Amino acid sequence: MLFPSWVPCVAAGVASLHLIQKLLFPYFWADLRYLLKVLLYGLRVESYRQRGKIVTVLDKFVKLAEKQPHKAFLIYDGKVLSYRDVDRRSNRVAQVFLQHDSLKKGDTVALLMGNEPDFIHVWFGLAKLGCVVAFLNFNVRSRSLLHCLTSCEPKILIVGADLLGTLEEILPDLQKDISVWVMTKDSTFPSVHSLLDKMDAASEDPVPVSRRSASNLKSSVLYIFTSGTTGLPKAAVISHMQVLKGAAGLWAFGATSEDIIYITLPLYHSAASLLGIGGCIELGATCVLRKKFSASQFWSDCKKYNVTVIQYIGELCRYLCSQPVKDGEKNHKVRLAVGNGVRNDVWREFLDRFGAVKICEFYGATEGNICFMNHTGKIGSVGRTNFFYKLFFPFDLIKYDFQKDEPIRNKHGWCEKVKKGEAGLLISQVNAKNPFFGYAGNKRHTEKKLLSEVFKKGDLYFNTGDLMVQDHDNFLYFWDRIGDTFRWKGENVATTEVSDVIVMLDFIQEANVYGVSVPDHEGKAGMASLILKQNRAMDLEQMYKQVVTYLPGYARPLFLRIQETMEMTGTFKQQKFRLVDEGFNPSTITDPLYFLDKSKQAYILLTKEVYERILSGQIKI
Repeated sequence: MLFPSWVPCVAAGVASLHLIQKLLFPYFWADLRYLLKVLLYGLRVESYRQRGKIVTVLDKFVKLAEKQPHKAFLIYDGKVLSYRDVDRRSNRVAQVFLQHDSLKKGDTVALLMGNEPDFIHVWFGLAKLGCVVAFLNFNVRSRSLLHCLTSCEPKILIVGADLLGTLEEILPDLQKDISVWVMTKDSTFPSVHSLLDKMDAASEDPVPVSRRSASNLKSSVLYIFTSGTTGLPKAAVISHMQVLKGAAGLWAFGATSEDIIYITLPLYHSAASLLGIGGCIELGATCVLRKKFSASQFWSDCKKYNVTVIQYIGELCRYLCSQPVKDGEKNHKVRLAVGNGVRNDVWREFLDRFGAVKICEFYGATEGNICFMNHTGKIGSVGRTNFFYKLFFPFDLIKYDFQKDEPIRNKHGWCEKVKKGEAGLLISQVNAKNPFFGYAGNKRHTEKKLLSEVFKKGDLYFNTGDLMVQDHDNFLYFWDRIGDTFRWKGENVATTEVSDVIVMLDFIQEANVYGVSVPDHEGKAGMASLILKQNRAMDLEQMYKQVVTYLPGYARPLFLRIQETMEMTGTFKQQKFRLVDEGFNPSTITDPLYFLDKSKQAYILLTKEVYERILSGQIKI
């Protein structure tokens, strides 16, 4: 059979175009698939809105309880709860408060509970009454916890049985108009109600749908508190729209209804509640919930429950890599790991050690209006952007003055964009499609996160507080937090870059880098709080060689502090606030301290005498 003469020409042309696309636009198809998914989800939500039918994540859950009542929704400590089980028990919670308390639609209820099924039952039950639920961080105590309660102004506080000690601390100072309930059969506190016995006696019948129906996707449904790494936590206002977007994350990365999702992160955090539980509902999948993250039990659980999707945040992946090597570590069914904050070296080690798991790194603040997803698996990147993505989610990276702690403005008063490859402050335009809902309790906190008159009169942007770099292939990389980055010797020091160099040493388990004030010196000097690996000693000579070899002079930590444990937030982020405040004074710090003495070309013990000589200027830094 003879082909027309033009067929070889067309075939050659197609092959050439394919080659050009591979060379010049290697991520074209991956970007297109991801963009189509984003658009498809957005169109689906918009179509509901146009029809006047707003479908929330809770509505989807109730539908799934009818459609697949016997499918496992939650597995906790070996116990399996079906979609119907969770739906009915949450109905009991709703019925209790419908009968026993004067809760109105839109009222706030604060939830202080650890990871357990009743956290979800109470959350869903209150949501069925149209209440706004405030997730309290159970690691927060006394004054900070009272601050959280003041900022969200709840009518009711519900406390888990294992957190009665925390309740006892704050009970005398609680506002008298807050009704307190505990997840026990009976209460040992006067004027505190017991919830469990009333739940057991309550009806499983659903409450009227009108109580939970949403008239606007922008209406508030949750308060989720920021981690408080730089001060007191703030109550981020979470709308139905944000819950829907968060719930779509696992689906966007390729998870399906057949997946089993492992949640070890605290439910009070958006990663576990919105991406994890919400994502499970969006898929109609099953989730395995653990009371608390355990590095030693992590892979055993994954094998036991046939887990296929895991969540991580902050240092969690490094904790897994720090565990002793065991046989059969790649013998599991996990195919996706979704989260943020994994370091490049840990990313590579994780893949080498635990097998072909696709790391799905993403970027997004709880209260933010911008999100990036690394759908290509490029190591180190938090996501990709392109012309079309910026049309729907407009953002920019702008120049930042670290000394004045504010964006740089030119002589005309406008901010300036950084070039590709340069670090800049990530800002995201606030508009009707991408609103910023702010924080509860203090308008000043909301206003501080907004930048106006950025590029033109009347524009408004959300200030993420994060420094990012966009490379020439349009991959985005997290560089540092503006509060963590400090300036020394006229240069900007990125704490992440310094800690990455230090943890390359085989005796260092963890490094937390920050800047400390030195009297009569501009800027802040670098200091590193270090955790040594088990049964390893500090090698000051190696440390000196490492920082001198790999870091410029201005970025080398002048002070070292050796600690037994590192203070972390509940979501595995390093706490710097207290360390910065304590500085490098050996009279007030009991941990071993060292100083980089340039004249001796070595780290030396920081004694009170050395400290005084630094302050007096006898030792030049």
